[in-house]
Amino acid sequence: MSRFEQSPYRGGGVRIDLLPLYLYEGERVYLHTYRAGLKFDFGSDRRVAAFLSHRFESFPVERIPGSLAGMTTRVPETDFGLSYEQRFEWGNVFGEVLRDASHNSGGTEWRLGAGTERRRGRLKLAPYLMLAARNARLNDYYYGVSPSEATADRPAYHPGAGVNGTVGLNARYDLTDTWHFLAGVSATLWASGVRKSPIVEDRVQLAAFGGLAYEFTPTPIRDDRDRVPLTFKVLHGRSTNCNLLPIMELRCRSINTDDRTTVDSFEVGRPFIETPNGWPVMIAWYAGLLRHQERGLQPDSWQLNGYLKAFYWGFPWSGRVRTRIGFGWGLSYAQRVPFVEARDQAMRGRNTSKLLQYLDPTVDLSVGDLIGSRELRETYIGLGVSHRSGIFGMAQIVDNVNGGSNYIYTYVEWRM
Repeated sequence: MSRFEQSPYRGGGVRIDLLPLYLYEGERVYLHTYRAGLKFDFGSDRRVAAFLSHRFESFPVERIPGSLAGMTTRVPETDFGLSYEQRFEWGNVFGEVLRDASHNSGGTEWRLGAGTERRRGRLKLAPYLMLAARNARLNDYYYGVSPSEATADRPAYHPGAGVNGTVGLNARYDLTDTWHFLAGVSATLWASGVRKSPIVEDRVQLAAFGGLAYEFTPTPIRDDRDRVPLTFKVLHGRSTNCNLLPIMELRCRSINTDDRTTVDSFEVGRPFIETPNGWPVMIAWYAGLLRHQERGLQPDSWQLNGYLKAFYWGFPWSGRVRTRIGFGWGLSYAQRVPFVEARDQAMRGRNTSKLLQYLDPTVDLSVGDLIGSRELRETYIGLGVSHRSGIFGMAQIVDNVNGGSNYIYTYVEWRM
């Protein structure tokens, strides 16, 4: 999905952003591109949720306007939030409270909104409106000017607390039963304290998005006695100077790096689409906790990965030894930016981000087929790449990072 937004900053122009689209709805867990959380329904008309959400606010990264020259960079933050939604026949009303969980602004925002949906044939329209009350710490972080940043043309300024208003319209057109075109427009009027800031354009801020989505239909729910077991995976890997594509093409496999840093991870997954129409295909979700062993170059740290992964095994020899190729795509959040990323980005003069896209290409073989054990047919050994990516600086959701890291790993995966 592509997202277009007038920058609130004076001289900031229009931001064009690539936004990978994730929309997953489970019974208790959901993932909505920039928000993931737990939800609890109370009847058919009420829902409570707890979530983590990415805030799309920051200074421009590649082209800094003159109004921000010399200022300390303001970066995106991750908010922890709680929400309540009440559904009515005409639509829904919702309330949210969000608090900075990444220790950037330390700010808080309260939101109150309402929306409705109307369908005509293949087209669904969803207008909405929202009020957002932001405290002084949040507004001061993104739109204030500290005394040390003040210049003759940019006096010190603190916008303080205020209330924003947003109206918008989202649309979905069903091209087929599985392909959908998504689009939306919105207009936000910032609080007067923000609009009067010397670094802010005093205007209504316009934004729009458009994109395509493919909807995977889950495998029908099975009888409790035939429930799909969980998948477990353990891996060990080492850093490499190779880029992802040469590794996948087997043109580069070196792990002889100067840093010799390593990773270890434990992952849990569950298939939600298996052999549709008899095809040798499976799609599953995975969540993993990964440990960076930094060999004294910086403190060791944790990394949380969550992704969807597709497998294919329709090769001529798979009847004898099942061979799977897989490709996963999702998100990765690091407790600390890995050493190899921080070093390489510093050498290029580029920024870093704890949150990046996560790619996981793999190839593996069935242990049961290799040793002639039917019980171990769903146990696999293989090779893979743990890849954190900024998508070439095109995605604001990962702070427009242009770079990443690669770890070549070996693994064992089994069902239980």
